[in-house]
Amino acid sequence: MNFDFSALLVLLTLLSGGIWAIDAWFFAGRRKTQQRRQAAPAEEVNEPLLVEYARSFFPIFFVVLILRAFIVEPFRIPSGSMMPTLLIGDFILVNKYDYGIRLPVINTKIIANGKPKRGDIVVFRYPENPKIPFIKRIIGIPGDHIAYYNKTVYINNQPAKQIDKGIYTMHAAGMAVRSLSWRNESLGDVEHDILVDPRPSSGRVEVIVPEGQYFVLGDNRDNSKDSRYWGFVPDENLIGRAFMIWMNWDASSFWNLASWDVQWNRLGTVIK
Repeated sequence: MNFDFSALLVLLTLLSGGIWAIDAWFFAGRRKTQQRRQAAPAEEVNEPLLVEYARSFFPIFFVVLILRAFIVEPFRIPSGSMMPTLLIGDFILVNKYDYGIRLPVINTKIIANGKPKRGDIVVFRYPENPKIPFIKRIIGIPGDHIAYYNKTVYINNQPAKQIDKGIYTMHAAGMAVRSLSWRNESLGDVEHDILVDPRPSSGRVEVIVPEGQYFVLGDNRDNSKDSRYWGFVPDENLIGRAFMIWMNWDASSFWNLASWDVQWNRLGTVIK
């Protein structure tokens, strides 16, 4: 079951705002009239508890909704498909306005803005199940001819430059990662690190990216479910661009304090 927090925020905002507005329009005046007739001090006039709560919480719900729907949204990285750029337990911030302003829940774009660029790390609704958010790196933009074979990306028949950085070894989230080739890849002006299994692969993908869609890959190339398997990401599925790690925390057991693992050096890291 996937919890839709945006829908809940919209509901709470409408509900609290509606209760407050209906009381202000139809009932608050009657209470004041009754107060004057009874010559009661203002502090003795009781506002219904439900209205008091609605009036208090509506501004909070409204501000959080605006921030989360149109400006920035937090996500947590649950898998290793974007290693070494993003690790399991990273909490990231996603810019919601770079690719246009969309209405919450229905996701209709109301204000056009910039377009995704090759190399951007994007959060999007998984095309095969839009309730699930995915995160990958954009490799191909509309019109690109993309090929992937021999562990190399080819963009418009040009191979993406790779520089070998050795063997990648680390331990994170209770998972040891060993014997993977650690490389720096260039997608035009964007340089980033990737991981590949040095063992040969016979797989080959070759596509032309349609208009309004994007070809995405995980940085952990041999451990990522991405466009090589399920196709392109439509523009309407985009949620935003990942730009910062604000926390890294993985607890294999929440109640076992000894299992909590925080990598403090990742806090505030700009995502590239």
